[in-house]
Amino acid sequence: MTPWPKKPFVYQINTWVWLDSLSRAYNWPVTLENIPEKVLDELSSYNVDAIWLMGIWHRSPAARQSALKYAAQYKPALPDLTYEDIVGSPYAIGSYQPDEHFGGRHGLAIFRQKLRERGMKLLLDFVPNHVAIDHAWVKVHPDYMVLGAPKDLEKRPDDFFTTHDFSGKIITLAHGKDPYFPGWIDTAQVNAYSMGLRRAHLNTLLDIASQCDGVRCDMAMLMLNEVFDRTWHGYVGAAPETEYWSDIIPEVKNSYPDFLFMAEVYWDMEARLQSLGFDFCYDKRLYDRLRDNQIGEARAHLIAPIGFQQKLVRFIENHDEQRAADTLGVDQAYPAAVLVCTLPGAVLLHDGQFVGRRVKLPVQIGRQPHEPTNEALKAFYLLLLRETRDPIYQTGEWTLFDVVQGKTNGSHHNLIAYGWRDTTGHRLIVVNLSHAHAQGHVQMRNWPEIGDRNWHLHDVPNGDRYLRKGELMENYGLYVDLRPYQSHIFHFEPA
Repeated sequence: MTPWPKKPFVYQINTWVWLDSLSRAYNWPVTLENIPEKVLDELSSYNVDAIWLMGIWHRSPAARQSALKYAAQYKPALPDLTYEDIVGSPYAIGSYQPDEHFGGRHGLAIFRQKLRERGMKLLLDFVPNHVAIDHAWVKVHPDYMVLGAPKDLEKRPDDFFTTHDFSGKIITLAHGKDPYFPGWIDTAQVNAYSMGLRRAHLNTLLDIASQCDGVRCDMAMLMLNEVFDRTWHGYVGAAPETEYWSDIIPEVKNSYPDFLFMAEVYWDMEARLQSLGFDFCYDKRLYDRLRDNQIGEARAHLIAPIGFQQKLVRFIENHDEQRAADTLGVDQAYPAAVLVCTLPGAVLLHDGQFVGRRVKLPVQIGRQPHEPTNEALKAFYLLLLRETRDPIYQTGEWTLFDVVQGKTNGSHHNLIAYGWRDTTGHRLIVVNLSHAHAQGHVQMRNWPEIGDRNWHLHDVPNGDRYLRKGELMENYGLYVDLRPYQSHIFHFEPA
């Protein structure tokens, strides 16, 4: 493996849906081993560092049977839904083998090689908290699972189920869950305290690491001792002295030093998981504040230490969240995209985000509805991602700037401004996340060198150029006046 960049851009693809759409478009069964070169070249044109193939592992037959019961819930997303479209949840994993429906292990290896030829890496899923209810461990290794008693079926029917072990004995097991919601009925909860389970997961991850360049770890915080105890106190013994992730991550990295661990994490536990070895953790807090249009709170979030921010994953949509074009609206999606793509930290982009898809697809179905392509939005994303390939975003120094009043209307509070600089130049980013005009003076006293000369400011999103006096910018700040949802990405060029 080669090292990951400091600020990686990851493009998420729903594997089943993507291959289904390609098969319909090309009128032949497209799998990972025969994806048209044109499609791979288009992925390469996005200027991303990695493709996350979501849902690559073998689907559980039991999970599909469970999903079939909820067909009515999927119809709002796919009105012409058929039973063949219901494929089961990719997070109720039957086994960690690439699904033969996609081309199996051989097809995955071919796809990975095609990505490598284009300078891209491959990210896959790892689901530590649970397995499918028909996973082999349920029968062969119930000691890896959280066990219950028959009375639990009466008291907590949403959290427990019965099955048979390999000898035919009836056993009661817990469904996978987090402490705040009922269990996921197509899953069985593993015991994070079990040393046998930890060894089995380590072996699983070592096998995964031989097939890809990193894993996105589903609900990673559920495996922390403190969280697991809160969820399953009384059903498991005392917590071990070590944390689950501290037993796992270093061992994998001993064999694959450049293997990347990305955590889906909530409840303000990002720093905790970073300390246990995760390379990157979801920045759900920033997402929530952008979604809820809490501009001041979003800016306050960016005051955090740079070392912490560099290990966050910024996003405005993924398979768990509503589509950005729907929840933010297309207009607000523009400055939000600029923000997440130009801040420190990794960037997660979602298939369909560039073209303005609005339908949030349930993960249990394998076909998506037709939606029109927003060509203007796609062109903007391609322009933005070309800009972010500049090395300044990888190795430059990042600074959050104050914005002070430009007019007496208080609109400067709707602006977020920051910059990157290195020995080759400067970038200044200003975004207006509001539906109204906003004015302000961007204070750049952290860049005293700009006062030494005058500058041409080239605005990447629209191509405009401005001549500004360096002395005035240093002493009074750069005056900006942005339309609703407008963004500036200024290149500083000596005049």
